[in-house]
Amino acid sequence: MIDAALIEQCADPSLTSAIVEEFIAAAGSEDPLNVTVRAGSKTFLVRQAKSPQEAMKLVQDHLGKAVVRVGLTQYPVGIGVTDKSQVTADVFDTCNNIKIGTALFARVYRVVTKWYGTPVQEAFEDAIEAYQTGYFDGEYVFTAKDPGESVELAAPDPAASTEGAPVPEADNAGPDPRNELRQQLWAQDPNKADIGVDLSGIGDFNRE
Repeated sequence: MIDAALIEQCADPSLTSAIVEEFIAAAGSEDPLNVTVRAGSKTFLVRQAKSPQEAMKLVQDHLGKAVVRVGLTQYPVGIGVTDKSQVTADVFDTCNNIKIGTALFARVYRVVTKWYGTPVQEAFEDAIEAYQTGYFDGEYVFTAKDPGESVELAAPDPAASTEGAPVPEADNAGPDPRNELRQQLWAQDPNKADIGVDLSGIGDFNRE
């Protein structure tokens, strides 16, 4: 579990500590040097980095060819840069990684919660999936319009049952067509939208 003081210092202020902890547990990694490389539906096995320099070498080797996710929050490091040389070892700094990753997830969570119209457990679960795939409701979620912090976010309840909880009508009609569309879009080109999202206001992502 991540230290509470680190969450308070580094995490996006719009997220509660409970949300941050559940987010990292569900979508992140216990290793701050973890690098995950995906292309389409395939995840490639890469060697375990033992230093930020080794981790950066993995990023530089694969960025632009596949989706590269890094650090505790496993955020897609290609977002917000136009040239891979802009990416530095700062992405593996624990506080910086939490700052960027939680800010991205907060944006995704707000988009999904607004779609539901109310803060429910299913919104958190769908936000996790959208953060991992990059898509929600057929749209690349990292470039979707941010509804703003006025959207109330529900703290996730790991023990909560979805039985009896409100769900979209599509869930009662068989497989959710959104899931199929997300997978189709992800398989087509997971990289095409990874470059160009403006993260200049988040932490120290873009440094000279």
